[in-house]
Amino acid sequence: MYFYRNTIAMKKAFTLLFLLVIFSSHSQNSESAFDPGEWLKFRMHYGFLNASYATLHVKSAVVDDVPVYHVVGRGETTGFASVFFKVDDTYESYFGKEDGKPYKFIRKINEGGYTKDIEINFDHEEEKAVLNDKKHNKKYNFELQDSIQDLISAFYYLRNNYEPSDLVIGEAVNLKMLYDDDGIFNFKLKYLGTEVLKTKFGKVECFKFRPLVQSGRVFKEQESLSLWVSADDNRIPVRIQANLSVGAIKADLDGYNGLKHQFKIIMD
Repeated sequence: MYFYRNTIAMKKAFTLLFLLVIFSSHSQNSESAFDPGEWLKFRMHYGFLNASYATLHVKSAVVDDVPVYHVVGRGETTGFASVFFKVDDTYESYFGKEDGKPYKFIRKINEGGYTKDIEINFDHEEEKAVLNDKKHNKKYNFELQDSIQDLISAFYYLRNNYEPSDLVIGEAVNLKMLYDDDGIFNFKLKYLGTEVLKTKFGKVECFKFRPLVQSGRVFKEQESLSLWVSADDNRIPVRIQANLSVGAIKADLDGYNGLKHQFKIIMD
C-alpha cells in the first residue's frame, strides 16, 4: 500500500511540475523576460523524501525557416526515491521567437514503467495540429484555436504576455493547451495576490496563483495546488505546492543560470 500511494504521488508530482508553467494574463510585455541560455533547476519533495530534480533549458533553433526557441525540460528521480519509483521524463518545445506560437512539442516519459512517446506538429498556416502517438502508432488531428500552447511553450509565452498591473485578486485567467491525445482543454488560474517566500537564495517577493484543476485529469477536484512566481522581470516559478489525497508535494527553485534580469532578493 505504501508503494502504491507513493507511486501515485510521484506520477502526480511530475505532471504538477510541468503544469507549473501556467500563469498570467494577456497584455503584451514590451521586453522579453528571458533569453537563450536561461537554465532553471527545481527540487521536488514528497514527504520526507528529496524525490527528484527537474530542469528547463532555453536554446535557439530554426523550424521551417522560422527562428524559434528550443526549450528542453528534463525530470528524474534521485536517491532513495529512485529505488521504488524510477522516473525519466523529457519534454521539448519549439516556439516562435517573435510570436511565441508553438511549432513542435515532444513528450517522452517513463514513470515507473508508465510510458508515453508523443510528438505534436503545429501547422499555423493550415490551422491544425497533428499529434503522433509513437507508442501506439496512432495520429490525431486537432483544429488550432487562438493562443493555443503546449505544456512548455505556455510558460515562456505567458512570461512575455502579462503586466502585473493587470492582475486582479480573485479573478481567474484562461489558457488553451494541447499536449496529449486527450485533446485541447481550458486551464484556469486564479490570482491570489503577493507573498514573500523564504528560499535558499533569501526572501523573494512572489505573485501567488491557484490553478483551478480539471477534475479527473490528473488531480482530484478537492486537491489544492498553489504556485508562486517571482515578482521581478524574470517571472520564474519559485515554488509549487500540492496537497493531494496521498500526501503533500512541494517543488522549489533550486538553481538558475543565464537569467536576463536581476533576480531580486529582499535584503533585511
